Amino acid sequence: MANSGLWVGVLTAFTALGASYITARATSRAALAQARTTTVAEALREQRDRRRSTYREMMHCAHAFSEVTWQIDDVDAAPDRGTKDRLLTEMYERIGPAIGNMNKATHEVRLDGPAEVSAAAEQVRQMARRVQPLLKALIGAEDPGPRHDYDAAYLEFRDAHVAFIGLARRALEVADGG
Repeated sequence: MANSGLWVGVLTAFTALGASYITARATSRAALAQARTTTVAEALREQRDRRRSTYREMMHCAHAFSEVTWQIDDVDAAPDRGTKDRLLTEMYERIGPAIGNMNKATHEVRLDGPAEVSAAAEQVRQMARRVQPLLKALIGAEDPGPRHDYDAAYLEFRDAHVAFIGLARRALEVADGG
């Protein structure tokens, strides 16, 4: 009888050790899973924040470009050809640096992606670059053809910019989880 009590004690001890081991492993796995989940969530948050910052910079550059092009209203209101050409020359001198800043912002968007937002940023950049020589063609132009071309190119730029904003917003919503 004493022997069976010893066996029951040994069996109880092994059962307790086994249960403790299984519980420790389960707790360890749960902690590891939680750590992985936290790490992934943090990485996604950092990616979203980086993208948001990059997209905002691109939008800021597109807006700065637009501010230059909006001065066409001042050109239209100018009293004579000399004043118009002076204002157009000033616009042309300012549009180059605005496009340069947009080039840098586009490269940043390419790094942060995703691909469809990168392509949209590139389209904005290309449309801005298309406006630049058309602005120069307005200097000294008397006929309405160059102005029509300039206006059409600006509208294409604006449409590309609006498309970029929509894609950027959707990319950030996906990163936010909906």
